[in-house]
Amino acid sequence: MSCLSRRAALGGGLAVAGAALLSGRGFARPAALPPRTTAPATGERRLSLVAAERSARLLGPERPATPVWSYGENLLDVVRIRLGETVVAELDNRLPEHTAIHWHGLRIPNDQDGVPYVTQPPVKPGERHGYRFTPPDAGTFFFHPHCDTVAQLGRGLANVLIVEGDETAPYDADLMLTLKDWRIDEQTGAFLAFSTPRGALRAGTFGTVRSVNGGPAPRLSVPAGGDVRLRLLNADSTRVGDIGVEGAEAAVIAIDGNPVAPFSLKDWRLGSAMRLDLVVRAPAAGKEARLMDFFAAEPVLLATLAGEGEDRPRRAFDPAPLTRSAVPEPKLKGAERLSFAFATASTRKTALAVAADDDPLAAAMLDSLCAATTTNWTINREAWPAGDHSRLPKPLALLRTGRTYVAELSNETPHVHPIHLHGFTFKVLKSSKRALPVHFADTVLLTPKERITIAFVADRPGDWMIHCHLIEHQETGMMGYLKVV
Repeated sequence: MSCLSRRAALGGGLAVAGAALLSGRGFARPAALPPRTTAPATGERRLSLVAAERSARLLGPERPATPVWSYGENLLDVVRIRLGETVVAELDNRLPEHTAIHWHGLRIPNDQDGVPYVTQPPVKPGERHGYRFTPPDAGTFFFHPHCDTVAQLGRGLANVLIVEGDETAPYDADLMLTLKDWRIDEQTGAFLAFSTPRGALRAGTFGTVRSVNGGPAPRLSVPAGGDVRLRLLNADSTRVGDIGVEGAEAAVIAIDGNPVAPFSLKDWRLGSAMRLDLVVRAPAAGKEARLMDFFAAEPVLLATLAGEGEDRPRRAFDPAPLTRSAVPEPKLKGAERLSFAFATASTRKTALAVAADDDPLAAAMLDSLCAATTTNWTINREAWPAGDHSRLPKPLALLRTGRTYVAELSNETPHVHPIHLHGFTFKVLKSSKRALPVHFADTVLLTPKERITIAFVADRPGDWMIHCHLIEHQETGMMGYLKVV
C-alpha cells in the first residue's frame, strides 16, 4: 500500500482497543505480561554531563554548521544502563545561563526530579550539580532541562536514557530513533526564534528542518527476517507525529517505556516527550520497509529498514512480550477523584501577567530566564505566575501518600496538549473520543475537546509538576504542581 493510500485508510485516527482486537488473527501469547525472572544488576553507572555549546552540521556535511547545546560530544546521545544500577550523574554547566536536568518518566525521589526552584536550585554557569538515583523500571526514557526549555531543548540539550532488563527473549536488533525538528536558517545554519507569538497562542512554533538522530532519515541495516526492536522518542517541542510502518508487520510492545501486551500497530499519535517501542519484522534480504509519519500533508519518511544477511527461517509474527513493570496498580474502588481542565487564559489573567512584568519590584525578583512575558494557557483556570518557576503558586491539588487517585483530564481548547505528570506513571483508562488501549504512561496526548481518564498511586511525597509538554504552552502558563504529603 502506498504512503498516500495508507494515510487515507488510516484517516489520522487511532483504532486500537485491546490485544485480542488489534490483529486480524491475534498474537498467540496471552494478554498478561510475564514477571521478570532475572536478578537486577548492581553497582553504579557514573555519567559526566558537560552542558556546553558545540558545533553540529544539521544541514549536512557540506553545509554551514549550527551552534547546538549538548551534554557531550555526541548530540542527542543514548545512555544505556541495566535495571538495578544506580545512576550517579554530575552536571557541569558551561552554558551562558543556568540549567538543570529533569529525568523524564523516571519514578525517582522528588529531590532528584530536576525542576529549578521546585525541587532544586538552578545550576548557574560554572557550577556543578550531582544526581543520584536507582531507576525502578526498565524502559525508554530521556532527560532534558526544565527552565528556558523552549530554547535549551530547542538547541538540542537532551539525551536518551535506556534502562535495559525488560526482555523475555532477545530481539535480533535494538535501535533508538530520536525525532526532533530544528528551528534553523537553512542558508546560514543559525537558530531562528524558538517561539513566536502566533505559535505560543496556537499549536506551537514548528521547526524548519526535521531530523532523526540528528540527521536525515537514516537507512538502517537490520537482520533479514529478524524481529527488530525500534525505540522511538519524540524529542521535539511542538510536533505531533502519526507513526506507522509500511512494508513490514509491526507491533507495539511499550508506551512511554511501560510494557504492554503486544498489539498490531495501525498508527499511533506520538506527541512531544512521548515514547513508543515497536517490534518490526525485518524485510527479507534485499528488501526494505519504511517507518513513516502520516500526520502531514505529504507522509514523511522517518527511517528505512533494509534487510541484510541470511534470511531467518520464516515463522508467524508473534513478538516476544516484555516483562511486567513494578508500577503500582491503582485501586479504583474508593479512589479519590480529581479533575484538571486545560484551557486558554482569560483576558484578565493575561492582563495580570503583563501588570506583573510592568512592576519594577516584581520584575527585579523574577528569574527572567524562567519567565514568560505573556500568559496564554491555564490548568483549572490557574496559570503559573507569568510562567516563572521562581514564584511558586499554590498546588493544583493536595494528595495523600499511598492513596489512589482517578483524574479526568479535559481539553477545552482547539489544540492538542501532550500532558506530562512528573514522578508517577499513570494508567490511561479511557478517552471520550478515541478507542485507546488501557496502558501505563507518563505523558498522554489530549486532542481537541477530548477527555481522558487516568489513575495513579501517589506513592511518594513531594511537589510534582504537571504540564503540557508542548513547550510554548508550558512556558506561557499551562503548568502547575501536585503536592503529595
